[in-house]
Amino acid sequence: MFILAIGLLGVAALQFTGSFANKDAISRTQSEFVAAQVAERLRAAARVATVGDGIVVNNQYFSASNYNFNGLSCSGSTHPYKCFCLSRPTGVPNCETATCNEQDMAKYDGWALSCAAVQTNPQTTLSLTCSDNNVADVYSCSAGSRLQVILAWPVASAGNQSYTLNTRCNPNESDSNACVIKDLTL
Repeated sequence: MFILAIGLLGVAALQFTGSFANKDAISRTQSEFVAAQVAERLRAAARVATVGDGIVVNNQYFSASNYNFNGLSCSGSTHPYKCFCLSRPTGVPNCETATCNEQDMAKYDGWALSCAAVQTNPQTTLSLTCSDNNVADVYSCSAGSRLQVILAWPVASAGNQSYTLNTRCNPNESDSNACVIKDLTL
């Protein structure tokens, strides 16, 4: 009986550790999908630059206020997907059935991508930044500049599972995030 109890405790410990790995795997897989969606939406929104050679997207795509439901409020739920994604909030343009300009499309894409990011893990955050190679022109991200897509979610070590944290998604020493990073050039 004692041996059976020890065996069952071992199985329970494996299940417990496996559940953490499973949650991280789901978050990483969903983040990979969302990062690919960001790249596709940027390519779909790209247009020929009026200054320089290459293609660019509207400056609004690089506004942090477009992502992670910034500027939107919810009173019904604490889960961001249930709160902001089951129906389109009034502050988000309807680009599915209406015609949208580039700025509206950037705001709509930011909302849709944020919804996809929190679908499986409500703590996932999305950021899109640009290392602009020509700050003198009118574009927030000039043609040929390097774009960085980061999807990050908090992690904690448990049991015998530990994380090697990427400094690009953990700028502060106190941060403990896993992430998916995609570097792009339009």
